[in-house]
Amino acid sequence: MNDADLGDNIDERIGQLEQSKNPRSSEKRFANDVAHLDPSRWWFASSAFPMIAGTLGPVASAFSICALVRPWRQHYPPGTDITTAAFEPDPKWLIIVNAIQLAIAIISNVFLLLNMARRVRFSLAQPITIVGWYMSAICLVALNATAAGPLVIEPAEEYIFSQAFYYGMFAAILYFVTASLMVVTVYGAATSHYAKDFQLTTAQRTLMLQTILFLCYLLVGALVFSTIESWSYLDAVYWAQVTLFTVGFGDFAAASPLGRALLIPYALVGVISLGLVIGSIRSLVLERGRRRLDARMVEKKRRQLIRTMTRKGKDEILKPIHPDTNDTSASATSSPSLPGTELERREEEFNLMRKIQHQASTRRRWMAMSVSFSSWLVLWLVGAKVFQECERPYQNWSYFEGFYFAFVTLTTIGYGDRTPVSNSGKAFFVFWSLLALPTMTVMISNAGDTVVKAVRDATLELGNITILPGERGFHKDLMSVLHRLTCGFLFHPADEDSDEDSDGEDDALPPGFLSNAHRIRREENDDDDNDEESDETEAYSTVLDRETSRAPPPFSPEPKDAQARPSPRDRQITTNNTNNNTNTTRRRRPFSRVRDPTSALPASRADYHFLLISEIAAVRQHAKEKPARRYTFAEWAWYLKLIGEDESSSATHRKARPHIHSKKKAKKAAKKQRRNGVVDEENAEHTEAECPDEDKWSWVGSQSPLMGSQEECEWILEKLTEKLRDELDVVRGEELEKKSTVDRERDLADERKGRDEVDGLLRS
Repeated sequence: MNDADLGDNIDERIGQLEQSKNPRSSEKRFANDVAHLDPSRWWFASSAFPMIAGTLGPVASAFSICALVRPWRQHYPPGTDITTAAFEPDPKWLIIVNAIQLAIAIISNVFLLLNMARRVRFSLAQPITIVGWYMSAICLVALNATAAGPLVIEPAEEYIFSQAFYYGMFAAILYFVTASLMVVTVYGAATSHYAKDFQLTTAQRTLMLQTILFLCYLLVGALVFSTIESWSYLDAVYWAQVTLFTVGFGDFAAASPLGRALLIPYALVGVISLGLVIGSIRSLVLERGRRRLDARMVEKKRRQLIRTMTRKGKDEILKPIHPDTNDTSASATSSPSLPGTELERREEEFNLMRKIQHQASTRRRWMAMSVSFSSWLVLWLVGAKVFQECERPYQNWSYFEGFYFAFVTLTTIGYGDRTPVSNSGKAFFVFWSLLALPTMTVMISNAGDTVVKAVRDATLELGNITILPGERGFHKDLMSVLHRLTCGFLFHPADEDSDEDSDGEDDALPPGFLSNAHRIRREENDDDDNDEESDETEAYSTVLDRETSRAPPPFSPEPKDAQARPSPRDRQITTNNTNNNTNTTRRRRPFSRVRDPTSALPASRADYHFLLISEIAAVRQHAKEKPARRYTFAEWAWYLKLIGEDESSSATHRKARPHIHSKKKAKKAAKKQRRNGVVDEENAEHTEAECPDEDKWSWVGSQSPLMGSQEECEWILEKLTEKLRDELDVVRGEELEKKSTVDRERDLADERKGRDEVDGLLRS
């Protein structure tokens, strides 16, 4: 039995499908994400600050525990041993207030952890966390001020503050810093700069839990060993920190057989746990931060280059070549070096964008190296001064001795000839080392991406001109090295930089002389690449061999520009493809020949769908590569053609325009242009956001697929999947429409048959 509303439902579904094929005004067709348009400060507020707070918040609570377990004052007469100084009991009200602030801080940490785990909503958890941490900070500051003032016992020179007092001071500092960071995060969410949720991955959400577990392991282990070895608990915390950080001074060591036996599993598990925490911190700083900062720096470099090219009048390469105008002849007349076809111009534009990416990535790597090295240097020098001041009354340390001790600790050498004995020195060592070790790890990682690579490549260059000549020969290698060492004054090797700059690889070398002196040579092994990808090529060869016509498929019409006469470059590509197709009996065609942007798509819809599925499978394999794959222009043009974008057609291309930050400046520029009587159709709109046609884009524009933090293979995979889904939706809609037509015809036939039967009965 047929549903009476079936036809209407089918018509409604078909209308939705037709509407879905129209360009969406709210979403760009070829734009990447908007990470490059968001200022870096909001990424720090939405991602980095919550991670820092989630890491330091538990540390502050651990210090609060250390501040609660022992009295804050010790009796230390002159000439006695500080390790035997007796503790003076604290007032009960001080212990009660200290315990209350610890409970409040733990509740704040729990709510932050639940918020990161998405068990408590952002609007509820953050006020509790921020207010709780500020209350704990205020309580600890008040207690420290009271202990240092009204509670001073006379004679003052015979009493000193214990390690617990200094742990309370460090906890107050950490509570205030973490609460302030979360205030910035909440402010950014309240002003709609990002969603009211932490922009964190699953691994980064677990960093706070990893930190809590490690600190619990450290404090519980200190309690166990303080009982076994008869140490003070806070001395045992200092020993546990020295042990798990693999410094091993030797001033505290397990002496009993039980302590030595327990040390082996305790140290193994602790070092592994610490490594997991450091690895998560490194992942936050080096991986997630790299994408966002890279995207933002590429955007700034892109704007600077477009602005410079426009100001100097060298932006002809950015203007699309329309076949129905005299742009080609005009370009050839003005500059013979300009491309003659739109496909060649787009390739030049693509290579320009690759150079922008390369320069921005190089700058970002060396900036990260500078920041991490500066942070490490500050920790070293400032830490040395603090250790000197802490140990001067007890060991008469000079600044050099503090400098030496800090270096031995940072490098985990740990000779043990200089160790802190003061209460302030031991407490500061625990606080300082928790900050220094992650900083050291990040600095070493950044050095591996910059300085180590520069030294390695300099060694390779030296080998090329001495005992290990390269494939180019000694003479060319020597000329190349001299050319870079002299910053281009000596020799000019032909086409030396064109290939390396266009491939888009990040050499990660410093700007200036060192970059010219140590340049990475990247050579691809075509035979290995072809062997690895030969299995994936079979699908494309099968589809293209089954084509019976070179005409575009009826369901994906190409613009008229695609029918233009091929350029010399296109004819060369076609000639190479024809010559190589004769030798495919034993060897499949490699990607570079199968993915030809100048060839037509399959005429059959089934073959086209099969080709989309095959490409999706291939790109999924590319997504597994490390480092992330960066496609050539030919590959990009091929994938864009699969999703309906023809790089040889200027119909959807536009000229990248300089970015103007405010509407006021844009109005001034337009007014000045009208005053001069010059109306440039290409530059009538000064900001890309005001473009009336949102589907037009440029490789060096803000809507370029190469912009944003999304990897290229991820973007291509997403677009291919969307295209396949749209194609299958169209097929499904046609099937539904066909079914609707058949059902309607059957209903009409039944209706006519019924009327005929009624008429027959009436006549009879």
